[in-house]
Amino acid sequence: MKKKIHKWIIICVIALGITAFLLFELVWNGVVILNSASSRDYEIRGVDVSSYQGQIDWNTLADSGISFAFIKATEGSTHVDKYFQTNFENAQKTSLAVGAYHFFSYDSSGIAQAESFISTVEAFDGMLPPVIDLEFYGDKEKDPPSRDYVSRELGAMLDALEEHYGTKPIIYTTEKVYELYLADSCTEYDIWIRNVISTPRMSDGREWTFWQYTNRERLDGYKGEEKFIDMNVFNGSEEEFRAYITEKGCKLGNK
Repeated sequence: MKKKIHKWIIICVIALGITAFLLFELVWNGVVILNSASSRDYEIRGVDVSSYQGQIDWNTLADSGISFAFIKATEGSTHVDKYFQTNFENAQKTSLAVGAYHFFSYDSSGIAQAESFISTVEAFDGMLPPVIDLEFYGDKEKDPPSRDYVSRELGAMLDALEEHYGTKPIIYTTEKVYELYLADSCTEYDIWIRNVISTPRMSDGREWTFWQYTNRERLDGYKGEEKFIDMNVFNGSEEEFRAYITEKGCKLGNK
């Protein structure tokens, strides 16, 4: 009897292992999107892209049921995404609301990073607020910079972008980085939060404005080294999204 029980335990463990492996493969290959059901509660969807998506056919991408696109412009104080200008110009020719984002470096001053972004991104009427992408890279998660240092340099960049573009930037971040650097602070800035496993929750009870719910979607219209594309939702209705653009979109006009 004990041998039979032991045999069935082994069979069950193997079956569970195979099931877990198959589920992982389905998620990894974008067949199953863990947040798909939750994201359906939000009618406004959009993408964020970078050089990893390669050349983009923006008319095709715009017809994929999305309403907005954030395009990577800069990183640190010197790097400019090689596809930014092409993406930025062509995306504006579609019906999409368009914005640009900067990948924040802990190794450069906030002012230098702001200057790089400003010299790269020319505002237009209705452009979505500029975004600062604040997350870990390299060994920063193991050895994170101090909160005081990040607050100072991030704050300098936020102030410079607001002064130039006439609207408060959005901060994109992960839940872990949010808790370390942003919880109970920077409350005047809209948060774009990343959680590809479940609906995001922040310890200070703050509401997010944008949510990146998966990095494993596949859409038509791009062909790069990355076969997947990041998908996001806006925390509101279509009417509220249009009001958001009117209220917080750039009003500088084309230079």
